[in-house]
Amino acid sequence: MDETVDFGAERVTPAEKTRRVAAVFDTVVERYDAMNDIMSLGLHRLFKRMAVEMVRLRPGQTVLDLAGGTGDMSALCGALLGERGRVVLVDINGAMLEKGRDRLFDRGVANLALVQARAEALPFPDCAFDAVLVAFGVRNFTDKETGLKEMHRVLRAGGVSVVLEFSRVQNPLLAKAYDAFRATWPMIGSAVAGGAAPYRYLVDSIDHHPDQGAFRLMMEDAGFHAVEVHNLAAGAAAIHRGVK
Repeated sequence: MDETVDFGAERVTPAEKTRRVAAVFDTVVERYDAMNDIMSLGLHRLFKRMAVEMVRLRPGQTVLDLAGGTGDMSALCGALLGERGRVVLVDINGAMLEKGRDRLFDRGVANLALVQARAEALPFPDCAFDAVLVAFGVRNFTDKETGLKEMHRVLRAGGVSVVLEFSRVQNPLLAKAYDAFRATWPMIGSAVAGGAAPYRYLVDSIDHHPDQGAFRLMMEDAGFHAVEVHNLAAGAAAIHRGVK
């Protein structure tokens, strides 16, 4: 039985992937948001708004922002939930959570809790959330299948889970152009964030993430139904929406 998982282009033990993913984000935390804008040409902000809109949040609900990093999704959700609602921002990396806490409090997001935890072992009871969102974080799960099952477990019946993630460009010519653009990310990361290695991992992790169809099946296997797939930027990213 294979007891290794993907870390970019490598196969490592689950414990090693967890350690390395944490180290990657320790390295890039200070310039993380700037690099997101550069690499996506600012489109990640639009994609995140679209993902939140697909949840159809209502005031007073409780939302899990999983692998939420510096809190972009939490800020968008918090604005919709009102004083009676709550966002729980979860990330494996303590430095990212600290950065997110400062950003969100500066923006006046008060209906917020922060928890450092692994996606594969969420410290919440069954059916605790009305919605679960992940934006560009599932690739970094040590065990995607277990992480998806945990997302399903903590979601209430009828609740919605939305996953925004890098995916596969559908048009071959556009795919070549996109690959050429991605090849510049390590160089940009070296210049802007002070290191190329985290962005080489980023490119490799995209290549090894399941495509739209395969990830849809993974969500269905985890228990979600009515799973929808919405391609963005010709498939460079995709939103998967499932219901418990």
